[in-house]
Amino acid sequence: MIPMTALLWMPASVGWLLDFVFYYPLFMAYLWMIGGIYFYFHWERSESRGPEEAPELDEYPFVSILVPCHNEAENVRETIAWAHGQKYPDFEVIAINDGSTDETGEILEELQAWYPRLRVIHHAKNQGKAMGLRTGALASKGEYLVCIDGDALLAPNATTWIIRHFLSGPRVGAVTGNPRVRTRSTLLGKVQVGEFSSIIGLIKRTQRIYGRVFTMSGVVTGVRKSAIHRAGYWSTDMVTEDIDLSWALQRDHWDLRFEPNALCWILMPETLRGLWKQRLRWAQGGVEVLRKHGPSLLTWRRRRMWGVVLEHGLSVIWAYLMAATVALWALGLVAGVPPGLEVRSILPEWYGVLLGFTCLLQFAVSLTLDSRYEKGLGRYYYWMIWYPIAYWVINMLTTVVAVPKALLKKKGTRATWVSPDRGVRVPS
Repeated sequence: MIPMTALLWMPASVGWLLDFVFYYPLFMAYLWMIGGIYFYFHWERSESRGPEEAPELDEYPFVSILVPCHNEAENVRETIAWAHGQKYPDFEVIAINDGSTDETGEILEELQAWYPRLRVIHHAKNQGKAMGLRTGALASKGEYLVCIDGDALLAPNATTWIIRHFLSGPRVGAVTGNPRVRTRSTLLGKVQVGEFSSIIGLIKRTQRIYGRVFTMSGVVTGVRKSAIHRAGYWSTDMVTEDIDLSWALQRDHWDLRFEPNALCWILMPETLRGLWKQRLRWAQGGVEVLRKHGPSLLTWRRRRMWGVVLEHGLSVIWAYLMAATVALWALGLVAGVPPGLEVRSILPEWYGVLLGFTCLLQFAVSLTLDSRYEKGLGRYYYWMIWYPIAYWVINMLTTVVAVPKALLKKKGTRATWVSPDRGVRVPS
């Protein structure tokens, strides 16, 4: 999405800063809208079924649903119940208790008596989500794995929608589902409902059009076991194991697809502190992946990844240039700067109107596209006016902080679990 803040005037010596800060997000917003609309007409429009009606498959191969857990005593009962509620004929559920210090392990053991399909694996200590997924994959019986978080609710037909892609495409290595936010009792929660539709949903649709996807959603993803075996499974030293595996699979020429009908209801942060930690981890993970895989992707054989690499690299540059713009303006207020570096105002003028119009247009397009998967999204439209203020500022700052954290991180450092902000839930 685009920021509502832009420069009023800047001397020619740093005018390029204005051009990039203004035109880059504007260009990306229209690119995402065009990509989302094309995706709709090319794939979604012709699909008469919705997420509540499963597609008919020629066969139903055995599926293993992996649920890595760490300190999920409050949520794991509900998650396991929904996992077992799949309208799919042949599957198992593997819960990996990764060194929980609460009652997660005891609850999972208790649930085994209620759910015959459930298998429980215990790690003696916290080894991280990636190791939990590795353990589950190695213990699984199926060639196809559906991976969800320990607080996620997998929609009844999600597994069928995911498996459809593996059966139709032998080079499909992973299928990312469609996470839906269920913590909506605060302003941050309401804004995130719109964000997952207008930003994340449009981006995944667009990236699917031009060849490669930046990341599958770690909270709901289907993977082919033989593909992740070739790619080396999930890396235990990456803070975002889902981004890393996405790039590793595509580097090995596997295809990643987006299935909007594969719904999964998730919990998200609803405090500024929790949101900051989450977005900092996402930003750091993106930089770590760019550092690890970027050089190896600059070959002709891997040219389909160039768009993703370029888009991510430019977003990092934009964050730093936007931060520099604000810093120059603030410095000019208190100390003064040389004439060639003066930023007189960061208040929007004519281009502010254009940015605002584009912002509302993008939200309208995305919420319209997503309305077939979740009813009543229109009531969140007007909450999205807060998105540029709250989220783009946070995303800009987290990127600026994340780059040195990622570059200075010691290689091989194990990424372990840290219990996140789960948001404020009220009865639905």
